Amino acid sequence: MTERVGFFTDTTLCIGCKACEVACKEWNNVPEDGIDFLAMSYDNTGALGASTWRHVAFIEQQVPRERAPALPDQAVVAGADTGVRWLMSSDVCKHCTHAACLDVCPTGAILRTEFGTVVVQEDVCNGCGYCIVACPFGVIGQREADGRAWKCTMCYDRLRGGLEPACAKACPTESIQFGPLDELRLRAAERVKTLHESGVAEARLYGEDPDDGVGGAGAFFLLLDEPEVYRLPPNPVVTTRDIASCWRSATVAAGALVAGAFVAFTRGRR
Repeated sequence: MTERVGFFTDTTLCIGCKACEVACKEWNNVPEDGIDFLAMSYDNTGALGASTWRHVAFIEQQVPRERAPALPDQAVVAGADTGVRWLMSSDVCKHCTHAACLDVCPTGAILRTEFGTVVVQEDVCNGCGYCIVACPFGVIGQREADGRAWKCTMCYDRLRGGLEPACAKACPTESIQFGPLDELRLRAAERVKTLHESGVAEARLYGEDPDDGVGGAGAFFLLLDEPEVYRLPPNPVVTTRDIASCWRSATVAAGALVAGAFVAFTRGRR
């Protein structure tokens, strides 16, 4: 395996242009999505899914006036005491270190590449849907036309050609940064430190910790509020973590049942 690569998405730099969504669709030939009016601010795509591999969320918050100007490009002062702050974030598959989707796939359609990313081979997928319920982030979806599972591949074909993923290439503000994962984690820590020193105390990282419930994400984020605000689980855990212990318990229980049946049988013969 080559050096593991990933995404660092700095939401403080996102301007909501959705260039990443468009680039993703164009390069990967992802079907159109988000045309229906959702009445959700400017968020036309709504969530990640089989036909939305990058989703730019628009989150509108009422905040005290003194907080609204903290990041001028994301805030519009609305009144004397309160303001409106826009939190924008380009969400994507997390390419987990411990990927439950990979664990439960019965056909081998989901695999880890030489870059450390997790991809679905659409020609092997049988549409069982196990990966969809296993994903702790709700990333994977099925298309009605064929029932197969689809998600971000981190542009695997581009990586093999020495190119960065289309979404990172298209991002005009470098909100989406691509590179070696260890390097990105160091860069992210420095960015948080800089923000804290400039008075943005709420800046925090999400998904960068190798000791978290999924072993660290291959796509992590710098947030300005709690993960729930961005519709991210606060403490994600790989959903297959208890499988081994469950099998051990089941084996012990089965053994005890067989032993009990044998004892009863032998006593009955006497």
